[in-house]
Amino acid sequence: MPHKRNPITAERLVGLARVLRGYLVAGLEDVALWHERDISHSSVERIVLPDASMVAYYATRTMTRLIDGLVIHADRMRENLLEGSYGLVFSQPVLLALIGPGLGRDAAYRIVQRDARAAHEQRRSFRAILEEDPEVSDALGGTDEAAKSLDEAFDLTRSLAHVQRTFAALEEISG
Repeated sequence: MPHKRNPITAERLVGLARVLRGYLVAGLEDVALWHERDISHSSVERIVLPDASMVAYYATRTMTRLIDGLVIHADRMRENLLEGSYGLVFSQPVLLALIGPGLGRDAAYRIVQRDARAAHEQRRSFRAILEEDPEVSDALGGTDEAAKSLDEAFDLTRSLAHVQRTFAALEEISG
């Protein structure tokens, strides 16, 4: 796709991940007979282990370079996430908010799915549709309680609360 900046590198990494998963199958087949070591095990291991190590090393280095070169437009990301999706990215927290006060999971799922479909089809805010839905208000304890629950469910900072842990883990790996 001409508008993408690094499609070849990213596609190569996806392919290498597939190769690594294939090596995993070969290794797992060796596990079944670990107590009966023979040449069929070592012949696989002599090829798979060094090659998988090199592929993993190369993929990690390549992914690091790719990520280091990313140009991030945080304002566009936020816009796409919140407005471009009509707020549908918050469907899981909404489902949990409905279950919390005691609504059954199946009933909550049905409500969220119905309202999410309406948001997508009508190209309207998921939140607005939920606010208009009497089943949501009833399940959350009335209009005021529903507004508070929806505020929490649609809070992007809640979704990003642990993002620093991810970055810290990546920093630890890269040394």
